[in-house]
Amino acid sequence: MTRIPLLRCSCNGIIPSFISFFVNSHSASAIAIRDYSSSHSNTDNVKCLDDALTLFGRMVRTQPLPSVFSFSKLLKTIVNMKHYSSVVSLFRQMLKSGIPIDGFILSIAINNYCLMYRSDCGFSVLAIYLKKGIPFNVVTFSTLLRGLFAESKIKDAVNLFKKLVRENICEPNEVMYSVVMNGLSKMGHTQKTFDLLRVMEQGSIKPNAYIYSIAINALCKDRMLHAAISLFEEMKQKGIPPDIVTYSSLIDGCCKLGQWEEVRTLFFEMVNLNIYPDVCTLTIVADGLCKEGKVEDAEEVMKHMIEKGVEPNVVTYNVIVDGYCLRGQMDRARRLFDSMINKGIGPNIFSYDILINGYCKKKKLDEAMHLFHEISRNGLKPSIVTYSTILKGLFDAGRTDIVQKFFADMLSMGLRPNLCTNCILLRGYFQNGLVEKAMSLFHELERKREDIDIELYTIIIDGLCKNGQLDKARAFFEKLSLIGLFPNVITYTTIINGLCLEGLLDEAKDMLREMEHNGCSPNNCTYNVIVQGFLKCGKFSEMNTFLKKMSGRDFSFDAEIASNGMAEAENMQLEHCLSFPS
Repeated sequence: MTRIPLLRCSCNGIIPSFISFFVNSHSASAIAIRDYSSSHSNTDNVKCLDDALTLFGRMVRTQPLPSVFSFSKLLKTIVNMKHYSSVVSLFRQMLKSGIPIDGFILSIAINNYCLMYRSDCGFSVLAIYLKKGIPFNVVTFSTLLRGLFAESKIKDAVNLFKKLVRENICEPNEVMYSVVMNGLSKMGHTQKTFDLLRVMEQGSIKPNAYIYSIAINALCKDRMLHAAISLFEEMKQKGIPPDIVTYSSLIDGCCKLGQWEEVRTLFFEMVNLNIYPDVCTLTIVADGLCKEGKVEDAEEVMKHMIEKGVEPNVVTYNVIVDGYCLRGQMDRARRLFDSMINKGIGPNIFSYDILINGYCKKKKLDEAMHLFHEISRNGLKPSIVTYSTILKGLFDAGRTDIVQKFFADMLSMGLRPNLCTNCILLRGYFQNGLVEKAMSLFHELERKREDIDIELYTIIIDGLCKNGQLDKARAFFEKLSLIGLFPNVITYTTIINGLCLEGLLDEAKDMLREMEHNGCSPNNCTYNVIVQGFLKCGKFSEMNTFLKKMSGRDFSFDAEIASNGMAEAENMQLEHCLSFPS
């Protein structure tokens, strides 16, 4: 693919020299104007990139040139088609050819760069504003702020916002405030989001319902439901009527915390105010019910939606299909999936991923593979998630014979394995006793310096332990600090489990002490692993001593581990009782 050169991307960098605007002095004939107006600037007929480029070519050759509005409309159409590199190319061509440029076209160019995650190039366009004497406006900077947040450049975004306010470069409006608050909220800065709401309340631009909704949503995501409800009541007292977005945000928070009575109250309140739940609101409720295992209730909500004239969308169906899959009720999940198609709602790749994952977990690999082959027939492309899910299913079913072929197919599709895929491959190889294949893959990832983090090392340590290679596992564990990685609670628990499997309980307890000394707190799983080790070795007195030490900690004994371990211990005792001296 040909790389389209970008504008020199630096706010302080050298902006390319621009060819001065040239206007052809020859008057166009009436026929040329009439022909042009009827077909040459009509973007309604643009269905693909080739149509857009052909139209642009006709426009630049037409005299007189079409209006700036026509060019901006065409650029906007190409942006909406997500052909961002082509927009850059056409924008540069317009600059070089002297085609008139206005603030709207410059805003489109900035937005296009931000959608490419190149806000640095967006800032370079500001120099063109200055060169052409076009004043900056609030849309320009709101777009740049949105771009910075999209690239997780939070400090840069906050500093820009402060500079705009402090130096009176541009007075923020509701849109700019919403961009900043949304950006802070999505990055988990709940307190800063809330503080900005309070600052806004003191200024000339007062927060509207949407701004309050952002703050309420941030508080809900941070599980601060009481604060969110207080803010909700406060906005009503100030005479700011909540809208569907406000109610949906609060309902989402209540659903996630299982506050179903509060959800019911909010629904009644909405209806009394003639604010009726839309598909988004009802999908939120369905999702909350499914996460609590109340999938039938979620399906009832969907039926109620349909009765009230609110048509569920693919997201609604995906939520409920996933709910049935999580419960292992694949017949119901498939029935709902098929009913979605019968109602003319086309499944997306997430729909297929959900159902394929459900079949794989139930070891119904044939059904999963049938669905996989159906994806391309329906005009969709499998994602890396789709392939990773099938790979895990193949490993779980012991079908290692076709893993390599399937993996090769994935690569041929241009899909590059991510961290999750590599973890699945490593676990799968170890799980099926293919230790050499696992180690070969790991060393290849090391050479390529790809996604080598503590999670991958933990998988290697676990795999070696479970395949009877404790010494190699310990060597990897000891290597961690040398390469700048620090074991987490899962890593420590994994090596402790490996030691317990070999009956090395004293070393397991030493590792527990080392773990605590290094500031890594053991969790319930860590303690249960050691207890299971005591039970397997029949060391009941030592286990009781250990449990007494744990009595002051937040530790709960796993009943399943206990029953399995005790059964094994009882068998050992029985065998000892019935043994005769030789």
